[in-house]
Amino acid sequence: MIRCIIVDDEPLAVVQLEKYVERISFLECVGVCNSASEASELLMREPVDVMFLDINMPDVSGMQFVRSLANPPLVVFTTAYSEYALEGFKVDAVDYLLKPIGFEDFLHAANKVQAMLRALHSAHDASPLLSYADDSLFVKSDYRIVRVPLNSIVYVESMSEYVRIFVEGKSKPIISLLSMKKIEEVLPSDVFMRVHRSYIVNLCKIKEVSKMRIIYDGDVSVPVGDMYKDAFYDYIERRFVGKNH
Repeated sequence: MIRCIIVDDEPLAVVQLEKYVERISFLECVGVCNSASEASELLMREPVDVMFLDINMPDVSGMQFVRSLANPPLVVFTTAYSEYALEGFKVDAVDYLLKPIGFEDFLHAANKVQAMLRALHSAHDASPLLSYADDSLFVKSDYRIVRVPLNSIVYVESMSEYVRIFVEGKSKPIISLLSMKKIEEVLPSDVFMRVHRSYIVNLCKIKEVSKMRIIYDGDVSVPVGDMYKDAFYDYIERRFVGKNH
């Protein structure tokens, strides 16, 4: 699925675009934002493949917003003003849709997005997404290669076709186009354990275990799934000190 967000301050335009997204089998809307600031916050939390972005919005225009992003997702601009078309392509927009937007035009833009993402994924597949060096992991993220020390990883969360790697001292996770199975194969099994369909944890970072949840610093916790609880609690049992005999 291609994860998209709709960024538009016009309620009627949002409703129309949501209906169009629902009609296209390979699109999934993961959020609707009424401003650039809302979209910025969402992009920090969620992996997003493409934004359907209105140019004319209060405070910060769609054009300014894209230029402010260090690693923007793909962009399809939507606007009622045709004079912005040339400027839109200057920021590498995939397409430019003029309001009122017909479904055929929207579908054409979505197909262009799909083709571009397939090309990008093929480029990813041509080179390794993961590699090791000196107890570190090299991960492709936002078309960069990021070095992640293994002892800094707190846990890994699966998000459909992506994983989010949560690292000590970082407010935002590292997002990479990886399967959970692939990263589980690479991480050392004596330190990392899969405890849920969507989570792999660093066993050395666990602070508490309570009611089928692994507790980390603050309010951060990870659930233990039924399929994985026996192996996890066996690990805890082997290291438990002070049990009654």
